[in-house]
Amino acid sequence: MALREGALRLNVLVRSRHFYKLTSLGGGVRSLTEKVSSKQVKSSAPETAADHLIYTQEHFALKESLRKLIDQEINPYVDQWEAEGKFPAHKIFKILGNAGFLGVNKPVEYGGLGLDFSFSVAVAEELGNIRCGGIPMAIGVQTDMTTPALARFGSDELKREFLLPSISGDKVACLGVSEVGAGSDVSSIKTKAVRKGDEYVINGGKMWTTNGTQADWMCLLANTSDGHFLQKSTICDSFPRVHIARKIDKLGMWSSDTAEVFFDDVHVPCKNVIGQEGMGFTYQMLQFQEERLWAVANILTTTDNVIQETIQYTRQRKIFKQPVLHHQAVHFRLAELQTEVELLRSLLYRATALYIKGNDVTKLASMAKLKGGRLAREVGDSCLQYWGGMGYTSDVLVSRFYRDSRLMSIGAGADEVMLGIICKYMDTLPGK
Repeated sequence: MALREGALRLNVLVRSRHFYKLTSLGGGVRSLTEKVSSKQVKSSAPETAADHLIYTQEHFALKESLRKLIDQEINPYVDQWEAEGKFPAHKIFKILGNAGFLGVNKPVEYGGLGLDFSFSVAVAEELGNIRCGGIPMAIGVQTDMTTPALARFGSDELKREFLLPSISGDKVACLGVSEVGAGSDVSSIKTKAVRKGDEYVINGGKMWTTNGTQADWMCLLANTSDGHFLQKSTICDSFPRVHIARKIDKLGMWSSDTAEVFFDDVHVPCKNVIGQEGMGFTYQMLQFQEERLWAVANILTTTDNVIQETIQYTRQRKIFKQPVLHHQAVHFRLAELQTEVELLRSLLYRATALYIKGNDVTKLASMAKLKGGRLAREVGDSCLQYWGGMGYTSDVLVSRFYRDSRLMSIGAGADEVMLGIICKYMDTLPGK
């Protein structure tokens, strides 16, 4: 029933054109290599509902509306935001929120569309058409990292204070999980929340916090017990009370701000705990399936675009009196890479189809995440080589992808963590 209501709501939004209303962001900075770097190339992915494994006409309507928004409100300004090291999160999120893209699988009563996770995958795919990795990542943090536990387990009061404005785009959210000594090993976090009366007093720090310098609130994972077996709780924390230590300079994802933050006796009401106290680690693990599938969907589109633009460029660029593309080593390698992309796409759609039917797809999601990170590195390295000196500049998509996509094998669980999970499901992991 909820899915049907969500689909009806989606149809109404599309027909009324409420999905995307044009609001100009003003002037932007254009690259000197615009002719090379900004030309859009059609993806090789299936584009009709009749041919698609999991998408319906509603999915494609959603994607089409989002693509228009990206082309008019985001891509013209990406070069400027990359150079500045930050994109205007509040402005962009408000545009996305007004158009319905920040809560496609969130409850209708809090401003979402109430659709299943396959619609989030469709949105993630389309966000891959943004010509950098930082902005899609920041959006994904808002939609599929900070808010899932809140939407599933949070109280009505918390949802109205934090979820509703996050879906509408009125608030920017960030996730406080990783620490200097606890990245992929979430169980090792040290940040503590000590209960004193009706409040928690929080001390500690969080690292690699996406949206951290612009956030209005944080979904925080902290230890709420002492002893050998530390219980972890997820807490909604308004950000003005948090000390932002610094904005972190990164290898890639330049337009996405990343912060190191500290908590020095930060007081948060006990009612801000999401769900049951001590269940934070479990909630975090539950949402990893969606987070990893979202990341794979997002990077697939960009990988497609990089391959297609490389084909276009190598067809024009000549070496030894013939196009680079005509060399067998080049067109054979591109064929191999495109084949790998299609295999990963099939795995993504299979995992998504199983997931929306209620199955545990932890193994498949981990496999997809592992393959996605490694394939992105292969595509980035191979395609950049074929661009020659142009590929070593900062203005073309392939070099940006080369930098940005390296995070895929680190964030949301490193490759080695994915391998450990896969081995566990295969019953090949040695006992301790």
